[in-house]
Amino acid sequence: MNEKSKPKYTVPQNVWWMVKIAWKTRKRVLVFCVLTAALEILYNLSQLYIAPEILRRVEEHAGMETLLGTILFFTAALFVTLGLKDYIVQNTMFPRVDVRSVIIGMIGYKCNTTSFPNTLDADFIKLRDKAHTACDNNREATELIWQTITLLLQNAGGLVIYLTILSHLDLTLMAAVVVTCVVGFLIARCSDNWMFAHREAEEVYYAKKKYIRGRSESVEMAKDIRIFGLQQWLSELLDNVHDVYLDFRLKAERVRLLSDITEAVMTAARNGIAYVYLIHMALAEGLSVSEFLLYFTAVTGFTEWVMGILQQAEKLHKQSLDISCVREFLEYPEPFRFEGGKPIPAADGYELKLEHVSFRYPGAEEDTIRGLNLTVHPGEKLAVVGLNGAGKSTLIRLLCGLFDPTEGRVLLNGADIREFNRREYYDLFSAVFQEFSILDVTVAENIAQTSTQIDHDKVRDCVEKAGLTKTIAELPDGLDTHVGREVYLDGVLFSGGQTQRLMLARALYKDAPILLLDEPTAALDPIAENDIYLKYNSMTAGKTSVFISHRLASTRFCDRIIFIADGRVAEEGTHESLLAMGGAYAKLFEVQSRYYQEGKEF
Repeated sequence: MNEKSKPKYTVPQNVWWMVKIAWKTRKRVLVFCVLTAALEILYNLSQLYIAPEILRRVEEHAGMETLLGTILFFTAALFVTLGLKDYIVQNTMFPRVDVRSVIIGMIGYKCNTTSFPNTLDADFIKLRDKAHTACDNNREATELIWQTITLLLQNAGGLVIYLTILSHLDLTLMAAVVVTCVVGFLIARCSDNWMFAHREAEEVYYAKKKYIRGRSESVEMAKDIRIFGLQQWLSELLDNVHDVYLDFRLKAERVRLLSDITEAVMTAARNGIAYVYLIHMALAEGLSVSEFLLYFTAVTGFTEWVMGILQQAEKLHKQSLDISCVREFLEYPEPFRFEGGKPIPAADGYELKLEHVSFRYPGAEEDTIRGLNLTVHPGEKLAVVGLNGAGKSTLIRLLCGLFDPTEGRVLLNGADIREFNRREYYDLFSAVFQEFSILDVTVAENIAQTSTQIDHDKVRDCVEKAGLTKTIAELPDGLDTHVGREVYLDGVLFSGGQTQRLMLARALYKDAPILLLDEPTAALDPIAENDIYLKYNSMTAGKTSVFISHRLASTRFCDRIIFIADGRVAEEGTHESLLAMGGAYAKLFEVQSRYYQEGKEF
């Protein structure tokens, strides 16, 4: 969202949204806001009156008992209000964190359940990052807003009370106080607005520094850093970013200095005017010392309330912008149906059909899939082959509903999949994609994709089918061994081939009726690859399967092979029939087979 664009929601709407979440989650947040503001006002009033009242008793020549009683009364008031205020402040953070955690959960749910095309959408990603920033820590909008609301209530209540106290004074003095406050605020606002307008630039510097440091210390780059001597280069990159960041901070400090100087001048002018006016009243109208002290202190307090309202209103506006980003992210349009829709039909098998399907990635100039027609029959073992970039992986994503076609339809047993609840449709598929997604948890949890109610017998069966039994047996804790070292220092690091087998075991554990395998043997050696082929029939028994590969020899065990070229089905048949055709499949197979035939020229 452009910083200069009008936010979707106003400040009152965003405050009310936060209040509703707090009311459902932790009502104490709202109670603490009101109590803290009230106690702060009472504490300030006690401070305001203690010295003038004691002086007044002295001026009246009151007895020692009266004087001590006055001192004890105000001391008790200060002690009680300060104690209660500190108690609430100590306990208010936890419910505020709970509210922020609820919002973080909402953002996480949106990230994990949003339509897959959104995850590639630049606007969605930008809003997602802003939403995360708004919940990043205690100083961000979704938690700091409660402090801002508390201070607004406090300043508004204090302003009303102090206006009542100062109502006997000349309105010219009040006008002078307000004017100096507004001038100081406007200058400070310009400074704050400059910082706010450039915060994205500052975040970019932080992100670059964090990225470079993170990559420099990562396991993935450890080998490259040592073999290619990248340490100097990475240090230079970090130094360059840091130097640019220091230049930015110097500009920011210059802007802030102007604001501070202006505030100092306005404060001096405001206090000078108050002194002159009150001294004049003391000399001309006989204003007592206690009244002089009361009114001067009240003028100073009145200034703080006015400035507080202006400053907190400005902060609330900026926090509202961040909260608007959170809400707009949570309400980002979903191209897929996730609620309602037709139920998935119960069937012994499922037919998938693509009718005149074309697909173009956002921002691309050409279609990746062009007018493709394809039927995957129930229980069929289909192989999809072709050169890199032909559209094989895109075809898989269309079949399992991660993308909707730009043109045409994808049908499940004759019904357009857009009519179904997409999450229920996903339940029909197990898949091994080219991109791995391993968490730093145990091997068993990675396979079962849960931490509870794991069927260990089923896990072991899937491990056996995926060819990982020997590898798991050699691990220190077997299936309970941790994977990765981002969280657990005792975790194991699997090779590419082992990771691919682990992902295959995960897909088999889900036991969905349709199995999609996108280059599942790309990282395997020939012996391990052959082992997967020998077990393929048992792995896919009773299932529909689609096997993608660029190795044509790996498709012989499938019932049917389609050769994808330029986003279309160029050839179709069995391995033998396609070789007999002498077309593109046969020519590519001949090129690949030369590497395995002695005496052949390359």
